[in-house]
Amino acid sequence: MAIRETFGVDGTPLVYSVTGAEDARPLVLLHGWAQSSKCWGTEVLDELAARYRVIAPDLRGHGYSGVPTTGYDDSAVWAGDVRAVLAAEDVTSGAVLLGWSYGGLVICDYLATHGSAAVDGVVLVGAITSIGRGEKGGKVGPAMREAVPGAMSEEPRVAIRALGAFGSALTGPPEGKGAQSQALFGASLSTPPRVRAALFDRAASHDDLLRRLDVPVLVIHGTEDSVVDVAAGRHAADLVPNAQASFWDGCDHGPFVEDPARFVKEIGEFVGNLD
Repeated sequence: MAIRETFGVDGTPLVYSVTGAEDARPLVLLHGWAQSSKCWGTEVLDELAARYRVIAPDLRGHGYSGVPTTGYDDSAVWAGDVRAVLAAEDVTSGAVLLGWSYGGLVICDYLATHGSAAVDGVVLVGAITSIGRGEKGGKVGPAMREAVPGAMSEEPRVAIRALGAFGSALTGPPEGKGAQSQALFGASLSTPPRVRAALFDRAASHDDLLRRLDVPVLVIHGTEDSVVDVAAGRHAADLVPNAQASFWDGCDHGPFVEDPARFVKEIGEFVGNLD
């Protein structure tokens, strides 16, 4: 694994990892709100890197990337971050963009601004595609509603209690996943409170983008997702002309944590059909 750095349009340092053969198809993994590129886990990364050149950035304000004071409410800035990573890796075609949760919104920001010339396919995993009051593509579930606004607080006790309301939402049944659960919880706490708040202090509607999207899309969404309501996934699947949908019965917000083997298999089948 190589750790590299590039810079967003506003100069924000963006740290990302690259794993896998340099001549393999690029697979860009965009993590969710208050997480980092480590969220995918070693098992999933190793399996994917055996087939693809896996590029996993830390979004601005998260992980090892820079924490600017502004830019979180600007779709063009988010789009520029994705473009900067692709440019740094000389990716001009053939990429597959995979976004979990908020990462789906960032993918839509990129496509709305820069188009799909460099992209062969998109995977939306428990993802939102729009954000703001009344946006069907941004409907959240009960765990997210319970966490807000406490999850944005600078008071440690308040934030810990609020983020703890996620419970097993990110992992599914907790048996055997204690270490992953703690790592994901730790990533949420280590994301600055002002960043946690700023990511929701914006509005963006990408329904028109989805209606005219000219690349295949795979929607993976748990039917019991308590962070991003499954209705958001169904909304995206209904709008995209060339969409496939895989709704996992009983699964919560982290399909790749609940069943890594199934997750890698479905990604492989989707990407394989792009050739």
